[in-house]
Amino acid sequence: MKIITAVVILGCLLVVEVKGQARAPKGRCFCVDKGVNMVPPKQIEKVEIIPASRSCKTQEIVVTLKNSTEQKCLNPESKFTQKYIMKAVEKRLV
Repeated sequence: MKIITAVVILGCLLVVEVKGQARAPKGRCFCVDKGVNMVPPKQIEKVEIIPASRSCKTQEIVVTLKNSTEQKCLNPESKFTQKYIMKAVEKRLV
């Protein structure tokens, strides 16, 4: 009787351990789609460039707007985004 009880308890512990293991995230991108092509520069408070990684295969550019805590994704391929990033880089180098 003691052996059966010990086996049942051990089995329960193994099931709990296996179910509780963390799994690797599957494609956790902040931006769902490519994003907007333009945001008025006067409304931009902060820009974050998130490089491609294991969990998200695409580069993401996220802007936080001044008058709200709203965040928008910019399309990295749009001309506006490329020019805005280049101007920001030039300002930092000067």
